[in-house]
Amino acid sequence: MAILSPSYLTFKAKKLNLYKITITIILCTVFYLAGFYQNSRGTISIKTTSSSSSSTAFRCAPTNHSTTTLDFGAHRFAQDPKPPVAREHHFPPCEPKYSEYTPCEDAERSVRFDRNRVIYRERHCPESHEILKCRVPPPYGYKVPFSWPESRDWAWYANVPHKDLTVEKKNQNWVRVEGERLRFPGGGTMFPRGADAYIDDIGKLINLKDGSIRTAIDTGCGVASWGAYLLSRNILTVSFAPRDTHVSQVQFALERGVPALIGIIASIRLPYPSRSFDMAHCSRCLIPWGQYDGQYLIEIDRILRPGGYWILSGPPINWETHWKGWNRTREDLRAEQTQIERVAKSLCWRKLVQRNDIAIWQKPTNHVHCKVNRKVFKRPLFCKSKNPDMAWYTKMETCLTPLPEVASIRDIAGGQLAKWPERLNAIPPRISSGSLEGLTANSFVENSELWKKRVAYYKKIDCQLAKTGRYRNLLDMNAHLGGFAAALVDDPVWVMNVVPVQAKMNTLGVIFQRGLTGTYQNWCEAMSTYPRTYDFIHADSLFSLYENRCGVEDILLEMDRILRPEGSVIIRDDVVILLNVKAIVDAMQWDGRITDHESSPHEREKILFATKKYWTAPRPEQD
Repeated sequence: MAILSPSYLTFKAKKLNLYKITITIILCTVFYLAGFYQNSRGTISIKTTSSSSSSTAFRCAPTNHSTTTLDFGAHRFAQDPKPPVAREHHFPPCEPKYSEYTPCEDAERSVRFDRNRVIYRERHCPESHEILKCRVPPPYGYKVPFSWPESRDWAWYANVPHKDLTVEKKNQNWVRVEGERLRFPGGGTMFPRGADAYIDDIGKLINLKDGSIRTAIDTGCGVASWGAYLLSRNILTVSFAPRDTHVSQVQFALERGVPALIGIIASIRLPYPSRSFDMAHCSRCLIPWGQYDGQYLIEIDRILRPGGYWILSGPPINWETHWKGWNRTREDLRAEQTQIERVAKSLCWRKLVQRNDIAIWQKPTNHVHCKVNRKVFKRPLFCKSKNPDMAWYTKMETCLTPLPEVASIRDIAGGQLAKWPERLNAIPPRISSGSLEGLTANSFVENSELWKKRVAYYKKIDCQLAKTGRYRNLLDMNAHLGGFAAALVDDPVWVMNVVPVQAKMNTLGVIFQRGLTGTYQNWCEAMSTYPRTYDFIHADSLFSLYENRCGVEDILLEMDRILRPEGSVIIRDDVVILLNVKAIVDAMQWDGRITDHESSPHEREKILFATKKYWTAPRPEQD
């Protein structure tokens, strides 16, 4: 075998390294030239953007920053077909006549329905082919409402341009026009000294200060002064009235920053679960309480918690003093009061007091005695079949909603509620009793802590939400346990917590037991409220819930209808769903962006922050 010398081996190694270096240089040169050629044909544009509106929720200060846009498109291709029209679509403004459009309480549609028992004023929503595919315009001159608590007493006339009540209720101090503003002096038909003094009179008859009364409902609310002035006493009131000849009672309430919905007691249940409210109120609300076998009082009984109060002022209370002013006979008024007293007794209510113009009844804390006295009061019988919490297009009945069973006559049916504010975070009896499958005390606490973290994250991204007084009326479209609202309880806001009727679990009763307020809603239909109701809307997994149920664009157009100009939206959902939502949001000309989940960018769930731009209908004389 030949033996290679060391010098030969060294020469061979150097030659091999030279080949490698040469090949590397050649390849690098080729790739460099190819890259240079490619970039010379493509474009890299630098686009400077700046805000034309200060309303963008996630833009906390004026900015002027550059955004790099890369052109990754192909440059040699056969001609493609034109893109679908939907990609170029945008939603135009509706005609100015729709500025106060309430789809399910439309006056023109209502005339088709029965006027008996004012059924025509109930919800009657448009058919699918009648749904508007446009953006409802604010009236010309619309302004951002006054901040709370100033808004309790003032509103811009341009926002609610109606004078009917200022004329009709001129001597009762409901509302006055003062230049460009509306002033709400706090008056009412049955409280000429003002709502505050009227509430003080009630407070002398029942305890409004110890936290045992937190949730209330005002039937036939007028401009909601009763609810507005109860807020300073930590009592949260939902006010409701029909969309009637006065046009704007509920709209005035919402413009003032007071919780309210369009609604009426007619033939279907009010959209609340059983045992929701601590107190119900009627001040000359003109509801015929004793008629139709007492069905309207039976409905109030259903939504009152055990031990709750019903307050009545106005006809027929104190008819001996007022009968001439009410233009009714003594006999007629006496008969009406007798009928109300009889129905109340049949419901096992106890009349606590009647002093001057105010009468107060109390619902029993359980039905132990009430079941016994069915031998005396043959009607109403106890309901046997229907779920007492079912209240979405559910017909009212003339049977008494039974309270949960108790072990002792001293027990409170359904469980004792903690007093406010402890009530907010105490374990709700509906959960501690195990009546909601899958919900436990631990999961309730975890949910509350989760939403504290989420809301803190929201406020970092949306500085408008963090700014005290920027928002007042908030809507949570899929509230679950009310954790979002609970996390905001120290802010000067109120939240309408919606539990969709399609939700897997009916948790609205839990929300009320926490001392919060809310309603049922099917988001395939319009909400019973006016345009521009809410300053801020939150939607957690809403579009996942309604996937394949109705159109995403219809839900978003409804959100646009009820959101104020310069109001904001936070939507959290799966990233694929959010991309579709974002495309429609852009078509509605909102400012929006998608951000990562608060926990990790690797989460499929993302968050969309968006703001509705300011715009209004044109000046009336313009086209």
